[in-house]
Amino acid sequence: MKVRGLRLVVWSAAIGIVAWTQSISAHEFKLDAVINAFVKIEPGEAQLVVRVPLYLFKSARFPVSNIEIDADKSGPAIERALAAIEQDITLTENGRPLTAASASGRLSLPSDRSFETYEQATGHVAEPLERGTQIVIDQGYVDARVSYPITSPSSVFAIRTTAGRELGDYLKVALRFMPPGEDSRAMLITSTSGTIALNPTWIGAAATFVGLGIEHILTGFDHLLFLLCLVIPLRGWRQILSVITVFTIAHSFTLLGTAFHLAPSGVWFPPFVETMIAASIVYMALENIMGVKLERRVLITGLFGLVHGFGFSYGLQENFQFAGTHLIASLFAFNAGIELGQILVLAVMLPALALVRRYVLPGRVGMIILSAIVADTGWHWMLDRAEVLLRAPLPHPTIAGFAVLALWIAGILLAAGGIAILAKRTGFATWRDVPAAAEQGSAD
Repeated sequence: MKVRGLRLVVWSAAIGIVAWTQSISAHEFKLDAVINAFVKIEPGEAQLVVRVPLYLFKSARFPVSNIEIDADKSGPAIERALAAIEQDITLTENGRPLTAASASGRLSLPSDRSFETYEQATGHVAEPLERGTQIVIDQGYVDARVSYPITSPSSVFAIRTTAGRELGDYLKVALRFMPPGEDSRAMLITSTSGTIALNPTWIGAAATFVGLGIEHILTGFDHLLFLLCLVIPLRGWRQILSVITVFTIAHSFTLLGTAFHLAPSGVWFPPFVETMIAASIVYMALENIMGVKLERRVLITGLFGLVHGFGFSYGLQENFQFAGTHLIASLFAFNAGIELGQILVLAVMLPALALVRRYVLPGRVGMIILSAIVADTGWHWMLDRAEVLLRAPLPHPTIAGFAVLALWIAGILLAAGGIAILAKRTGFATWRDVPAAAEQGSAD
């Protein structure tokens, strides 16, 4: 019993030590996880004014006394911190890394609010820290101003941060870019953002947003499952082309509308959209099982395509900060990227689906099994997202809200009329029911 009691005490102590060390680490990462920065382009030079939390400078080795930094003896440590800033935050001009011509810095208390404007920040960095100022370890900031010689203020400038790579997206750089003769622009980047153009050309912005659109569709598993549901029962390129065309027109409609701030902005709306996207997967999968009429499928695809357009818009809004002054070009490029990604997905999905239906799950039974698997996945997604939606605050009716709703209803009716005319003129509305076609195909 004594041995067991001793072991229990030892294990309890060990668990307590682990929990204590984890709490210290957790406390460390609950500190300010934002680097505030300004980049201003002036004739002949670029200015980087930055405020970095002290806890990121472990290698700078600031002198300490008890639990406080000895600020009066921190000159060498500040020099090491400035070198770390120049290494971790890189500015480029037309793709060429800039080399700092001068750098100055100082320590600041956590209560200091000088970085609200560029003028206040630059003035604060130039002021020396009062002697005897006490700063608790990891509780303050290193403020710095770094100057870079440039060849022309009209060049394309870019920034990349590798600060706090071990923290990933947790550590953010809140950046305000100040080009000459233009309004300043705010950005929020992390060490995972890569190299970000601060003032991209329209071609550069369009290329970036095409890539973002492709990435968004390839990583949007709910959109991919919806596409799979659409094409599982279809036979022949005309059926597939008609449904995919309607889906494309519909989601492009709401994507473009949302980009011009014509969508609800309440907290409830994003979880509502996500829930409806999952519901669209469930519905399409169940319709595949029960039997599909092409006329109805075209109509339902258009309605659900509107919902998916709202979902696509969230990926656009998150990255609009990288468009510079080329918002319209970036908007259409993002939509083009989504369509290219969709084509790539279908180029892989359709041959794979044909092989599965021919050799693994042939006939209508195979279509039912595939649809049932997709329906089960969509059902669980819908329940999880509905829980989030139920916790969101309900919208409050406003005149502006009713005006936006009326605008969307008019737009949807107009789009539906266009789809109906397209279906009538192309003969899409004269197709047979899909189950019958599928059974005949399997019989052949």
